[in-house]
Amino acid sequence: MTPVDPRVAVIADRLAEVGRVIGVTGSKGGIGKSVVASTLALVLADQGEQVGLFDLDFTSPSDHVVLGADRTFPNEVFGIDPHVIEGIHMMSVAFFSGDAALPLRGSDATSALLELLAITRWGELDVLVLDMPPGLGDTNLDVIRLLPRLEFLLVGNASRVVIASVRRALQLFTELRVSLVGLIENMQRRPGEAVADLATRFGVPYLGALPFDPDLEAALGDVERLRESGVYSGLDAAARRVRGE
Repeated sequence: MTPVDPRVAVIADRLAEVGRVIGVTGSKGGIGKSVVASTLALVLADQGEQVGLFDLDFTSPSDHVVLGADRTFPNEVFGIDPHVIEGIHMMSVAFFSGDAALPLRGSDATSALLELLAITRWGELDVLVLDMPPGLGDTNLDVIRLLPRLEFLLVGNASRVVIASVRRALQLFTELRVSLVGLIENMQRRPGEAVADLATRFGVPYLGALPFDPDLEAALGDVERLRESGVYSGLDAAARRVRGE
């Protein structure tokens, strides 16, 4: 008989006062998932929501880069208190590891996920945004298993390679009966219907397109400039959906 990890029960207690848990995911790397997750959290916080942001990409955490967050070690008293950045309660492995790489795999990645979920004191939140690792590997499947209230916001773009990967992800989520907030197109360079058509095919809300912004790179780490970006304004539909409007 496989023993039950006691941290699983602790996780339920840590999330007891959290309303919705939204995992921002993408079937491939390099499609701007972390920018979408971080900016969505910022939009929601600016709209008056109590928001948490948890960067679950242990190998390459980057939400702190997007938001310009200080990577000092968080306060630790009976658990870890997230940093508060622009009204966002934020947790990232980067607060512990600094610039060091964390080549986690298999059971080590699962243990790290369990530990961070169990020690983080989120308190009362309307929404907890999870920045998921790219792909459909161990961490994503562990999060689905550990967080039964999880809903996914899927990020894609019009690339044929990405469309094929998003299609596989949608098929998997359908089989696993995972709730989907919707599908959003990122870095749109020209109008097209490929992503919207895919959403229609799977019966998933299409939450619009975020334009390719050549000035976005310069805005990363500068929250005020990020608020002026097309990504920020383009996430209004997704934010309304998350708020249940």
